[in-house]
Amino acid sequence: MSTMNNEQLYVEGVLSSKAVIQANKRDVLKVLISQKKFSRDIAYLIKLAKERDIEVEFCAVDQLDAISESKAHGGVLALVGERTYDKLESVLKHKEPFIALLEGIEDPFNFGYCLRSLHAAGCNGVIVGRRNWSDVVNVVTKSSAGASEYMNVIVSDNFTETIQHIKAQGNISVVGANRKDATNLYTTNLDGGLLLLIGGEKRGLSSKVANLADKNIYIPYANDFKNAINGSSATAIISFEVFRRRGKFNAK
Repeated sequence: MSTMNNEQLYVEGVLSSKAVIQANKRDVLKVLISQKKFSRDIAYLIKLAKERDIEVEFCAVDQLDAISESKAHGGVLALVGERTYDKLESVLKHKEPFIALLEGIEDPFNFGYCLRSLHAAGCNGVIVGRRNWSDVVNVVTKSSAGASEYMNVIVSDNFTETIQHIKAQGNISVVGANRKDATNLYTTNLDGGLLLLIGGEKRGLSSKVANLADKNIYIPYANDFKNAINGSSATAIISFEVFRRRGKFNAK
């Protein structure tokens, strides 16, 4: 957690600071930069901040250390406000949306890793339960390599109602990452609009969420290993298979 006076939040590092400015999903109040630190990336960060009239303050390293709990700030901190979350309807406007719902992935590192893979694979939006994600904004932003800021994140107070609303659109299939009555990921039809349900590796999906899936998929293993891989790894494998199926590979 990176907070100051219980109200102001900090993210650490050039990459996270750049993400919070470019994504424009929260106020960025100030960027703090070590007097002894300079690079092309920092120069670009300063340029971005000035273009958006964000204050840039050069300060001593010990001042940054006093704010940062991890001391892994790399000479850069950004003071930010609360994040603005997105509306489900804006994601449903896509012709064949790729949406993910994450249930039970509470560890901020794993949560950030999931967002990183989903964003890179072209996911249009991620649905999460309500919790105070501001408490872990720095960890999530850093572990997601900034993807948590760029990704459309929708907060749901009731997963059942949210899934039923999505199913009512009529053009989105609901697929659970759940081995019960599941078919092979690589042979299952994933065409069209898709809502992917992903649970944590310990408890998986709750029954109320799992029961709303139109079908389940499993990731085949190369041997007889019986245990689940972690949620962030499963998310990466499945989301990039969806990306591959959609035929949008390019040279980027």
